[in-house]
Amino acid sequence: QLQLVESGGGLVQPGGSLRLSCVVSGFTLDQIGAGWFRQAPGKEREGITCMSVSDGSTYYADSVKGRFTISGDNAKNTIYLQMDSLKTEDTAVYYCAALTGCPGTNFGPWGQGTQVTVSS
Repeated sequence: QLQLVESGGGLVQPGGSLRLSCVVSGFTLDQIGAGWFRQAPGKEREGITCMSVSDGSTYYADSVKGRFTISGDNAKNTIYLQMDSLKTEDTAVYYCAALTGCPGTNFGPWGQGTQVTVSS
């Protein structure tokens, strides 16, 4: 059964960095696409990045391009989101997702998410 568990969120000052982790169980990374979404207060959930291990494709939304990096560790079946040069507008709950590809559709359950707060 597919399960995703996010961690690594916290409070960081503008310009700082955080690395989020997402442990995947039930599938291996080479069987799925993987992505990160976020939901800010009062806004809809948005997809910000994805990757596909099988074909090497990646995607970044313009809002995070050049600042965020998605990666995966097949041995640990874990997806990472390295977030640098954080801005206050990056404040949101971050979720990882199993996708049909990159780009693709979420086909699994949402995890509990991890809160990222960027504030001075």
